[in-house]
Amino acid sequence: MPLEPRQNPIVPSYGAGALADLSASVAASVGIPGYQNVLGFAPSRRACVLVVDGLGWEQLRDHPAAAPFLSELASNARPITAGFPATTVTSLASLCTGSPPGQHGMLGYQVLEPGEGRLLNGLRWDSRVDPRTWQPRRTIYQRAADAGVAAFHVAQGSFRGTGLTKALMRGAEYLAADSMGALAARAAAALAGNPRVFLMVYHGDLDGTGHVFGVGSDAWRNQLAHVDKLAEQLAGGLPPGCPMYITADHGMVDVGPDDRVDVDAVAELRAGVALLGGEPRARHVYARPGATADVLAAWREVLGDRAWVLPRDEAIKEGWFGPVDGELAERIGDVIAAPAGTTAIVATHAEPRESALFGMHGSLTPSEQLVPGLVFAGQ
Repeated sequence: MPLEPRQNPIVPSYGAGALADLSASVAASVGIPGYQNVLGFAPSRRACVLVVDGLGWEQLRDHPAAAPFLSELASNARPITAGFPATTVTSLASLCTGSPPGQHGMLGYQVLEPGEGRLLNGLRWDSRVDPRTWQPRRTIYQRAADAGVAAFHVAQGSFRGTGLTKALMRGAEYLAADSMGALAARAAAALAGNPRVFLMVYHGDLDGTGHVFGVGSDAWRNQLAHVDKLAEQLAGGLPPGCPMYITADHGMVDVGPDDRVDVDAVAELRAGVALLGGEPRARHVYARPGATADVLAAWREVLGDRAWVLPRDEAIKEGWFGPVDGELAERIGDVIAAPAGTTAIVATHAEPRESALFGMHGSLTPSEQLVPGLVFAGQ
């Protein structure tokens, strides 16, 4: 299939209109110290943030019939940017800390543990890694509790106690909810039962549906309709004067069989590589000592216009990760590859599960970077 024309990457709008700015602005609007309300949200004593995993701005815009409630809110809204990589681990960290990736250190799906010679998978975690030191920044939930603001995170019960939850949700009262009805009910009860509240609701099924069936598939549109109903039910259960903010951790693109570059089948892409991190739409490539220049040249040669390929220092300089705290830079690949168009850099032997997905995300294209920044002002 013909390649899409290469466009410029969308560098996230850290400090002005990225996911970290949304949650920081919500926090500031309810009186939690330490955050700036750069998005100008109205002051309130309670706030609800709904995070729909995988609901990109372009996907919502393209399917108004499946999501009438959300689409009406979107008609008077603008998108914000997710951050890089546009992936759940990184974006949830931005939302829960109000900080860009380069400061919270959750820099991708799989990143190097410096000095250990192995990768940390941010979703599956590793018991040898302490979540509290790996992600050292204080969370919005912790700062809320310090300020006398009740802090809640409402999500699937199986996520409670995971490494990722310990890294990102410290300070929150975790409310387990394993259905959409339970999400709406538990959120409503927590908001009504406390005079000052910061509450985040997370729902992940749209992302899982997109990974398997693709964006815009019948299954995906059916799931979007359920998400729309969830948002409407949450809005209906808000206390008077309580706004709801609706966003996503990333968008998604469909990757066909001809769009896949298999690292495990192209010798040039494995030469000099010690570890392959990230995921198919956002690669951290860790070179063997002295091999960075050769790896960079090989990846640029093989991928050509199908990806933006930069060395670590240049990706940092270009602002892909936002300001990077010095001690966290080593987690970033020596070479970063962010596919353009609908290309994916898979590894069919090393990563059979991830390589088999249909819908993918992580890169700097509009389909992945642009996410909703919707506001329901309340009743």
